[in-house]
Amino acid sequence: MTTQQLIPSSKPSSPKPGAVSTGTTDVSVGKSGADEPAATRGRTSIADVVVVKVAGIAAREIPGVHDMGGGLSRTIGAVRDRVPGGRPNVGRGVKVEVGERQTAIDLDLVVEYGVSITDVAADVRENVVAAVERITGLEVVEVNIAINDVHLPEDDSQDASPESRVE
Repeated sequence: MTTQQLIPSSKPSSPKPGAVSTGTTDVSVGKSGADEPAATRGRTSIADVVVVKVAGIAAREIPGVHDMGGGLSRTIGAVRDRVPGGRPNVGRGVKVEVGERQTAIDLDLVVEYGVSITDVAADVRENVVAAVERITGLEVVEVNIAINDVHLPEDDSQDASPESRVE
C-alpha cells in the first residue's frame, strides 16, 4: 500500500489579487517519469464537491433520515425537484472542510418521527466515514450532525393537494 500525500491546491502559497479558489485537493502518489510504475505516475485531484456528494449520498442511505438541509434549503430543494429536468441536490445539508490529508464534515438532518436520534446519528456517522475514506482516501477526523427537524407522518398528508369544495 502506498502512502498518499495531499496537497491543497485551493490555498496557494502566494495568492494573487482576484484569484479564485478551485476547491480541489491534489493527491500526489508518486513521481513522474517513464521508469516509475504506471500506478504511481502523475497526480490525482479531488474536488471538495466530491467529498460533499459522497457524504450526502452516504447519509441518505441510512433508514430514519428523511431529508437533509435547513428549512430554507429544503424549501428551495423541493421547488427545484419539481422543475422538469431538475435533479436532486445530493449535497444539500452537507458542508466539508478539506485539508492536506484529512476532512471534517458537517451534516444537517431531518429524521423520521419515532426513530432513535442517537442511533440514526451513529449509523450516519459510521456510513459517511466509511464511504468518504474508501472513495477519496482522505481521513475523516469528525462528522458533526445537527438534527434540524423531525418529519411527522401527518406532514405527508399536508403535502397532498386539498380536495376542491366546488364541483
